[in-house]
Amino acid sequence: MMDASKELQILLVDFLKQENAVSHHTWEFQTSSPVFRRGQVFHLRLVLNQPLQSYHELKLEFSTGPNPSIAKHTLVVLDPRTPSDHYNWQATLQNESGKEVTVAVTSTPNAILGKYQLHVKTGKHILKSEENILYLLFNPWCKEDTVFMPDEDERKEYILNDTGCHYVGVARSIKYKPWNFGQFEKNVLDCCISLLTESSLKPTDRRDPVLVCRAMSAMMSFEKGQGVLIGNWTGDYQGGTAPYKWTGSAPILQEYYRTKQAVRFGQCWVFAGILTTVLRALGIPARSVTAFDSAHDTEKNLTVDTYVNENGEKITNMSRDSVWNFHVWTDAWMKRPDLPKGYDGWQAVDATPQERSQGVFCCGPSPLTAIRKGDIFILYDTRFVFSEVNGDRLIWLVKMVNGQEELHIISMETTSIGKNISTKAVGQDRRRDITYEYKYPEGSSEERQVMDHAFLLLSSEREHRRPVKGNFLHMSVQSDDVLLGNPVNFTVILKRKTAALQNVNISGSFELQLYTGKKVAKLCDLNKTSQIQGQVSEVTLTLDSKTYINSLAILDDEPVIRGFIIAEIVESKEIMASEVFTSFQYPEFSIELPNTGRVGQLLVCNCIFRNTLAIPLTDVKFSLESLGISSPQTSDYGTVQPGETIQSQIKCTPIKTGPKKFIVKLSSKQVKEINAQKIVLITK
Repeated sequence: MMDASKELQILLVDFLKQENAVSHHTWEFQTSSPVFRRGQVFHLRLVLNQPLQSYHELKLEFSTGPNPSIAKHTLVVLDPRTPSDHYNWQATLQNESGKEVTVAVTSTPNAILGKYQLHVKTGKHILKSEENILYLLFNPWCKEDTVFMPDEDERKEYILNDTGCHYVGVARSIKYKPWNFGQFEKNVLDCCISLLTESSLKPTDRRDPVLVCRAMSAMMSFEKGQGVLIGNWTGDYQGGTAPYKWTGSAPILQEYYRTKQAVRFGQCWVFAGILTTVLRALGIPARSVTAFDSAHDTEKNLTVDTYVNENGEKITNMSRDSVWNFHVWTDAWMKRPDLPKGYDGWQAVDATPQERSQGVFCCGPSPLTAIRKGDIFILYDTRFVFSEVNGDRLIWLVKMVNGQEELHIISMETTSIGKNISTKAVGQDRRRDITYEYKYPEGSSEERQVMDHAFLLLSSEREHRRPVKGNFLHMSVQSDDVLLGNPVNFTVILKRKTAALQNVNISGSFELQLYTGKKVAKLCDLNKTSQIQGQVSEVTLTLDSKTYINSLAILDDEPVIRGFIIAEIVESKEIMASEVFTSFQYPEFSIELPNTGRVGQLLVCNCIFRNTLAIPLTDVKFSLESLGISSPQTSDYGTVQPGETIQSQIKCTPIKTGPKKFIVKLSSKQVKEINAQKIVLITK
């Protein structure tokens, strides 16, 4: 029998700092556990009680999930002195120096994602320690990984960039909203790994980015006692944070990880922000995407139906479909081996809880190629995403005739849904239009063929045809963004075949609404009868600022004015209608920040703002946020009168080195947010 003193024992296991961890950027994660990407080699230093001999048993066991087993690929057993076959993890002895041994370990490019426990076994002795935990992520640097992204600049943007933006507003007035993704911040990756465990995924499902994306889409919203964020579109955010106040994902994920309670509250760009962060943290290339005039087709018939009365007011109990001024989701990059060839690349994944998919609030991943081609039954949820960016819009006029409702199509719009689909450009702070990745150009023969193809797949024909045009050819409404507090002018442009003198009745219904189309306040109805002459003529309706100004202070959201205009040629009874949205313009403010700063030394930001509006701003606040400081800083000012110029200082102390983006926001009761930003180089 062997003397116990001769038995090999492990005294210490160390994960060595990896040179390739720099190139794979796993060293940036602020977590106590070492982080590696699958297919990437990492090194262990084993301290033994004696030099390793040929007769000693030495095995490494990596396990993940409950009840790990080799058959389920949740237990990996490696002998560093016995080569494994090509399809398994590899372990080799790299160096032996006395009682220390260095072992190189390489996981497979399709290894299960998540948290692994390492046990080192030598005969009867097994070293078990809670410290021997590692995180394994997807690897977009590895050609054999299904998330491989070949372009280095794109990897920097879609995996490594921890700041960025969303695009919001309305289609003809797009606004830039800064966002800190913060995937490398403290506890963010720990939260992401925990979400994998909390989700419905089996451990073996965690090797597939398609299923991981789908599960993370579901986990972003709160349902049945689990999920990160509670959605709220009511305008009442007591007991939580108003969605527009969030400027980054890390505080949300950190709060959820700390409390295990859903965070209050979010809307679409917040859901997209945290999902983009989670996917980037897990190693899946991801980008935030905004579609303007995005449809929600509840009837799944590829049309969006809006019903209005004779004043142009939407009839809410009939209009179940909706069009959002904008909608933000996430695109994720991966191969799709579960589908026929041709569907690899970007996939739309939506974390905003809108419709159930297979019984759960989630959406995607849906291949952009399938959306563009109208292949609406390609997995997952392609029909829903297709209709968000492609549906035809029908506007119905509901008239009472002899006590009975009569429905008339007064407008059929084939180009109004899914405009200016936008994402941040690679390596630049500018908008990139990617509409062409989702659809063919509006009005092109290819675009109409795709719609016909989609209707064919639904086994249905279009039930409605465009209203026959007589003399009245076209109607549109134009309105520039208005400086808050000023009147709003709406210019109605009418095109006719004839240039003859005719009378036209113009009726407009105006309301304040949220970006989702939800009515917040009825503003007024405007009616005007004008004589028009010439084939193109214009009629102007003016909305006084008194109609909207009092509603803004009670609304804890960023509103838009919606106008629905109906024009009727008196002589011919021809009717047309058009919808217009106007957002508010705000004065800009400037910030003064030094170009450089040092860790641990005070940094002072001067904020300078002149209120060029015709109204006073109340409860004015400045806030500063950056991934380079420990927590956001705020400065309260109070009321700023029209024409008044103010200055305010915010002080902060940097805690991290590198180029750091500082985001400064001004908010008030009337103006919800104005942003300014600057990158400051922080050194030691």
